[in-house]
Amino acid sequence: MKTPNRLYQSGQSLLAAAFGASATLAFSPFSYWPFMLVALWGLFTLLQTASPKRSAWLGFCWGLGQFTTGVSWVYVSIDHFGGMPAIAGLSLMALLIAYLSLYPALFSALVNKLPIRQPGIKWLVLAPALWLVIDWLRGWVFTGFPWLWPGYSQIDSPLAGIAPVFGVQGITLVLAILAGLLAIITPRWGHWQGKVRHRAIAAGLGLVAVSYGLGSINWVTKTDQQQQISLIQGNVPQALKWRPDQRWPTLMKYLDFTRQHWDSDVIIWPEAAVPALERELPRFFSQLDQAAKHNQTTVITGALDQNEQGAYFNNVLALGAGTPAYRYPAPTQYSKHHLLPFGEFVPFEALLRPLAPLFNLPMSSFSPGEPIQSALPANGWDYITALCYEIAFPAQIRDNLNADSDAIITLSNDAWFGRSIGPWQHLEIARMRALEFGLPVMRATNNGVTALVDEHGKLQATLPQFETQVLTTQITRTEGITPYRQWGNTPLWLWVIFSGGLGVMVWRRDTRKPSKISTNL
Repeated sequence: MKTPNRLYQSGQSLLAAAFGASATLAFSPFSYWPFMLVALWGLFTLLQTASPKRSAWLGFCWGLGQFTTGVSWVYVSIDHFGGMPAIAGLSLMALLIAYLSLYPALFSALVNKLPIRQPGIKWLVLAPALWLVIDWLRGWVFTGFPWLWPGYSQIDSPLAGIAPVFGVQGITLVLAILAGLLAIITPRWGHWQGKVRHRAIAAGLGLVAVSYGLGSINWVTKTDQQQQISLIQGNVPQALKWRPDQRWPTLMKYLDFTRQHWDSDVIIWPEAAVPALERELPRFFSQLDQAAKHNQTTVITGALDQNEQGAYFNNVLALGAGTPAYRYPAPTQYSKHHLLPFGEFVPFEALLRPLAPLFNLPMSSFSPGEPIQSALPANGWDYITALCYEIAFPAQIRDNLNADSDAIITLSNDAWFGRSIGPWQHLEIARMRALEFGLPVMRATNNGVTALVDEHGKLQATLPQFETQVLTTQITRTEGITPYRQWGNTPLWLWVIFSGGLGVMVWRRDTRKPSKISTNL
């Protein structure tokens, strides 16, 4: 029989997991953005009286709640297309969720190891800075998995105005500060009472007001230059896509839609729209290039390829107006740089692949392209490309931007994830990139969500999922530059450095106090 203390600890663990799970409700397609603040406040409050060891466990439980619900869409691709027994697929998902949960566990353990007694310094300065560092770590280790950064959930909240200035992680920082503020003024668990609590509440409301005010600033403005674009959503079932007998029916579907939209300036097919290697269809691409040039249109399409050394690449090709005459390999192309771990490459491949067939998922043997690549020419405009998962890496996109960049395109094939919440989270991330950089983002997908996002991160036009349609609309060139496009994460790193320096100063001051008292005595 459990003792009352054991029951209390079990209840805390379940509560931490529930708070973590509630964070998923803040992201698309639910978009109940206040839940992210509730989730962080819940974790921070539970950590107020916990030991570092206990804190690590509570943080791990919080992560289990968030990632079990938030990245459940990964299992769809493993179960439907991985070709492995259910127990193996569930084991792989459990490993992924446990791994991701280590990051909030690490944050929780470290924050309660900080030798700082002042709650204001600990929870309003050091804890938010530490959360940023841990989040960045998650976005870097094993090439990174920055999905579900808290800031993404606020794309439609009053905090969205922070993104053009400090990026998505600037929003995360403000969320962490607000959560820490709420945690230390909460009755019973909080440290601040009376007038101090009232001032803290006023400070929090002031921070939200400043964030809201930033959203009213137009960092970029529209020009009178426009392009007509057509995004083709082929809606080709993933189970049929790579069957040899479906190659030409698929190609003819895209060609038929393309012929109907030769009046557009740019026509965009989704990721890997061509169900063959580029080297297998040089005549097809050459004829498509000639037809596009004749109609003064640029066609952009995803296509896989294998080089002479046997390495596979996930590419995007630009054909037609504004590009050189096609000769294999395409003279204007982009090769995906940020590959999805286990989905497109296997970390420690030589060690893991021989161990079990579960590491031999389809399409898991790609090689990365260069981190910095030229923009794709698009009928006189320059398009910065992000293939699928890459749209979640703002630093990569920023590194590829230059003064001539006109728009961002992201090609994806979310058919791997069925009717899950994954594609909607993916679209939310694309919206954040538009807001951060003040550029329109075009999202061309196989089965949704195909969309055009304006320079303010607002959905301008979309197609329904799981329908074969073409989205034809206008995009407008912008002028100006957002502070985030200019500075990147530099201000946030300065905050982290400042926070660390302040923490060291406070710690040294506190450690000297006892010796001074004893001397005076």
